[in-house]
Amino acid sequence: MNMSCEDIVADCLKRFASSLVVSCQPVPDGPLDHPDQVVGFALAALASGGRGLRIEGLDNLKAVRAATDAPIIGLIKRDLDTSPVRITPFIDDVVALAEAGADIIAFDATDRVRPTAVADLCAAVHAHGKLAMADISNIAEARAAVELGVDVVGTTMSGYTGGPEQIDPDFQLLSAAVRLGRPVIAEGRIRVPEQAAEAIRLGAHGVVVGSAITRPEHITQWFAEAIDGARQSTARPALAFDLGGTKTLVALVDGDRVIATAERATRRELDPDGWCDAIAELAAPWQGRFGVVGGAVTGIVDKGRWTALNPGTLAVAAGYPLADALASRLGQPVTLCNDAQAAAWGEFRFGAGTGEDMVFVTVSTGIGGGAVIGGRLLVGRGGLAGSVGGLRATAPDGSLVAFETLASGSFIAEAAPKGQAAPAVFAAAGRGEPWAEAIVDRSADVVARLCGNLQLLFDPAVIVVGGGVGLASGYRERLVARLADLPPHLKPEIRAAALGKTAGVIGVADLARRTS
Repeated sequence: MNMSCEDIVADCLKRFASSLVVSCQPVPDGPLDHPDQVVGFALAALASGGRGLRIEGLDNLKAVRAATDAPIIGLIKRDLDTSPVRITPFIDDVVALAEAGADIIAFDATDRVRPTAVADLCAAVHAHGKLAMADISNIAEARAAVELGVDVVGTTMSGYTGGPEQIDPDFQLLSAAVRLGRPVIAEGRIRVPEQAAEAIRLGAHGVVVGSAITRPEHITQWFAEAIDGARQSTARPALAFDLGGTKTLVALVDGDRVIATAERATRRELDPDGWCDAIAELAAPWQGRFGVVGGAVTGIVDKGRWTALNPGTLAVAAGYPLADALASRLGQPVTLCNDAQAAAWGEFRFGAGTGEDMVFVTVSTGIGGGAVIGGRLLVGRGGLAGSVGGLRATAPDGSLVAFETLASGSFIAEAAPKGQAAPAVFAAAGRGEPWAEAIVDRSADVVARLCGNLQLLFDPAVIVVGGGVGLASGYRERLVARLADLPPHLKPEIRAAALGKTAGVIGVADLARRTS
């Protein structure tokens, strides 16, 4: 029975629905740029789970067509003096691709100076009984192509029509194009399996992967550059700082070793510019000695911008451009992280939670936290992950307040007579003074309850407790005692932080090396 044009289209698209399409396009004039090599790539891709192919050039297309009946997206690339359009720019190219055996013919459908109108290319593809695929760079071009009747839209040209080339796939364009109602093939800068999977989750009909599979030259370069960058970043110590509500610590860090430190009290009356100036002054004697820069700060960090989570610790207006402010003073890019998240990473990499699923709780001027699960530091969509001090607890008067309001160093100082700071309260508790023991006990009651809740949330192997209060004499023992009656499967293992006050700088130094 003869199939209608609509049936042919549906059958071809169905064969690679929600599947991988491998672009077998060697580096031009490279050692693998030969039809025999392209056939080898194509057959290997199909044998390993690929369901379709994207093939450039007539000789390559003919050779692959003779070796397989898998769906093939065909195209021809030309470098023209009169137009930036390279992919299948002429009607004659469409005719040649159709005769060579392409099932789908891809052409550049961008809104640029071009030798042939998109409408004419689309009509020529259909006239030869093939499916038309419009390679577009933005949603306006996708809409225009759909109105012309193309069968497939590809995000191929996103990021390649001017301006700096993007690093990541254009998932925003993919999502918008899917809503137009035509099958959309995600293509462009998809280099790891997680990106391909995300494209399918966003509604892509298929995912084209090219360089990451069939261009060993590019893959080798990616690895070589990453190794070279790691070698350069580790050749010299990292400069790391920890800006908190009580102190500002700047250090030179080599792995888990702190080579040198400079510290001063954080002047809360200053603004963020003043705190940046202080960091630059502390780091000035080491200028030229460090390779990368990392910074840990109290509050929320999102894309280099800093916002106070508890203005009582440090009052920071929302969205202060901390990364840029420090980069201008220190002369190089700065990797930023919340201070408790940085300390969590430090303890995971080099301290009390090495290699284990862990949650870190710092009890200091405020209370913060961070979690490392499955070897990954949880940061969250906007940098909030691990902000345990903001969880709500019931105050003695029945109101709901943040945990840190009931247990932090600030709480201890406010509860003490004559405004004594937390160290003085702990000293008095060590001497057995009832008033001081009562204050410390109230703090430990709250933090123990917090740790029990965190065990239920994350089920970590260990909860590491740090910070000036958390590491004070007898505090961990109080926590352990309050959790002693829990069943074994609900009882957290409480360990004291091993890196002390340097956990944050050690952690963020390691993160800076990993992101450099």
